Amino acid sequence: MPDAVVIGAGPNGLVAANLLADAGWSVEVLEAQPEPGGAVRSDRGVHPDHVSDLFSAFYPLAVASPVLAGLRLEREGLRWSRAPRVLAHPLADGRCAVLDRLPEDTATRLDGFAPGDGAAWRDLYEIWERLGPDIVRALFTPFPPVLPAARMLGRLRGAGGLGLVRRLTLPVRRLGEEEFRGEGGGLLLAGNALHADLPPEASGSGGFGWLMSMLGQQQGYPVPVGGAGELTAALVRRLEGRGGVVRCGTPVVEVAVRGGRAIGARTASGERVPARRAVLADVSAPALYGGLVAEEHLPDTLLRDLRRFQWDFATFKVDWALDSPVPWTAPEAATAGTVHLADGIDGLTAFAARLATGLVPEDPFLILGQMTTADPSRSPAGTESAWAYTHVPHHIKGDAGGRGLAGRWDTGESEAMADRMEEVVERYAPGFHGRILRRRILAPPTLEAMDTNLRDGALNGGTAALHQQLFFRPLPGNGRPHTPVKGLYLASASAHPGGGVHGAPGANAARAALRRHPLARGRGRRS
Repeated sequence: MPDAVVIGAGPNGLVAANLLADAGWSVEVLEAQPEPGGAVRSDRGVHPDHVSDLFSAFYPLAVASPVLAGLRLEREGLRWSRAPRVLAHPLADGRCAVLDRLPEDTATRLDGFAPGDGAAWRDLYEIWERLGPDIVRALFTPFPPVLPAARMLGRLRGAGGLGLVRRLTLPVRRLGEEEFRGEGGGLLLAGNALHADLPPEASGSGGFGWLMSMLGQQQGYPVPVGGAGELTAALVRRLEGRGGVVRCGTPVVEVAVRGGRAIGARTASGERVPARRAVLADVSAPALYGGLVAEEHLPDTLLRDLRRFQWDFATFKVDWALDSPVPWTAPEAATAGTVHLADGIDGLTAFAARLATGLVPEDPFLILGQMTTADPSRSPAGTESAWAYTHVPHHIKGDAGGRGLAGRWDTGESEAMADRMEEVVERYAPGFHGRILRRRILAPPTLEAMDTNLRDGALNGGTAALHQQLFFRPLPGNGRPHTPVKGLYLASASAHPGGGVHGAPGANAARAALRRHPLARGRGRRS
């Protein structure tokens, strides 16, 4: 009988399992899919010569995470690569906002939008240099993050005090207007805010856009050499080297509960897998509460709050194998790993408004990855392995593009949506269509079928909006990984601090379990 059963071999589940194994626990990880990784996987399914990341692809939070740094995955063969430029946001008029590898270069390019905007960017980055380490520690510490928050408060006065707090709670549109005279700086912030589900007018989107922009400025947007799956492979190798077991193709259908305590898991085949000490669930909050855990074991207040749980946006993704690089009209975009495509902040607002009103956007905002540009091992020299994703409503009321997309996502609708996305790319890169060798379409139901944590392809385990963060995540008063069932811990992105591949929800759950049972009997810690 293992000390712990971990449900789900996504990054959070694997991080949790590794930390438990380090403490001497025996661990068994049960994964529904035929391979581990959750939303951190890659394959050659588009073209045999091209490596494609199935879900997530760029990992600034992973490189910044003290959780993953502590696992020393480089000892397991993990290596990182970065594109020459971090991010580009070309505009229809030929201008291009660029997040460069060096702050000075980013500032110089922003001065091209308006004199003085470079200095404004440097000021924002100087604040990050002062507060960033404590912000990162606070994000990746179980809630409430008392010590990192105390250190941050001590430095806050010198960084702007309440004035800075106000700025970071602003909508990102307003933050850009206050900080910059031209459009470029605000575009970088606003596009990064929409990596989550935070539109330009959302309170707090300024702080999130600033956080992601500054992480990109400091760390770049790194990718694992060889594909996203190499990050997962390193986590699995490390775990198995410490005696942990990962069983794929083993979906769990029930957390077994006796006397108010989790005692193991039951699989779809009927197998019962007991746990001596704890069960950790790297599954979404809605899948756990009332799903794997029967309602009879849960308080009525939790079930009522669960009805108010909000998912982040649904996702539609297209992967491409290209016979040559994307022919951008803005040359700066050619060397960026990530490219944002929307014609200005107004375009981002219009896109978000369509989603809010249940309409498929006629002019979708695209986040596009140039993976061979970021990691030359992804495809043969002179070619490109690329992808783009956009968001669509979970419940579609109509199609602002006039093509009748209704959310069936059958072959016809999926092809039409992929064509719409390619039309956006073509607008900024004429001739793009002619460079496509093959494409693969991952519509919302496909993404969910490949990882059931991704409801309609929702990537962040629930909205990143303020009303579902901190002690509101995933539900009010549930900001820690503990659940109403003793010995059961929520270890997924639905838990604080949320989405992004950084391992913190898994680490928080593992540490909570270890505090309850510090060491497995007869075993000691391993480094």
